[in-house]
Amino acid sequence: MRRLGAPLLLLLLALSGAEARGAELVLSLSKARVTITSNFTGDTLVLFGVIAPGAASAGTGTPDVIVTVRGPSESFTTWRKERFLGLWVNVDSRSFLAAPAYLAVLASRAPALMATPDILRREQAGLDNNRLLQRIGSDYADVVPEDPFRQAFLRVKQAQGLYFERPAGVEFIAPNVFRASIPIPGSAPIGTYEVVVKTFADGALVARGTLGFEVAKVDFEQTVATAAQNHPWLYGIVTALAALCVGFIANIVFRRD
Repeated sequence: MRRLGAPLLLLLLALSGAEARGAELVLSLSKARVTITSNFTGDTLVLFGVIAPGAASAGTGTPDVIVTVRGPSESFTTWRKERFLGLWVNVDSRSFLAAPAYLAVLASRAPALMATPDILRREQAGLDNNRLLQRIGSDYADVVPEDPFRQAFLRVKQAQGLYFERPAGVEFIAPNVFRASIPIPGSAPIGTYEVVVKTFADGALVARGTLGFEVAKVDFEQTVATAAQNHPWLYGIVTALAALCVGFIANIVFRRD
């Protein structure tokens, strides 16, 4: 298959749905909105990017690219259990504040090979380097990647398919032209998502670009979600009455005389 040259790809990017321009990066998403319906099982967005020649140091060849996708912020609590009198009980907890409900890291190679640990930590390049603010007693701080509560939180989110890292998730399809597939699972929360693209050369950050997309429910699903959010008590009452009606009708239909 013949590969697209950078000028042609730039034209295609300009015609696509979502686009972000900068001095050294041109970024575009295949679409700016993911709609959730009753049969939604997931979707995939494709990110295209073009790196200007000045965004990489001369003689270094292909620059390193890392794409970080963050979903809407939420608060989560992680519990630590211990065995007491033969039962597992909660003995301690940590609250994660304003943590992304969805976090994907896609890279052209392993982030650890792109720069020093200090630079990666400062730029939040890599799953372990993303800041996750915790409430520890009366203090608020991020902790080291080896913190057991942080590791437990990451395991839970990874098991749900909402946190992941793919060291080979960015593919160069031409010199300084790349693409990355962003999977959106069926359990993805609704809201605004931020896509941050950073390029590294010789271990230093040389370019950065940002754009976003939205995950939203439509039609009846959106109406129900809006009602549940804006009128929770009314939504709860209606749901309980609906359950009672269904049970009453089922009792009549399947009753044995």
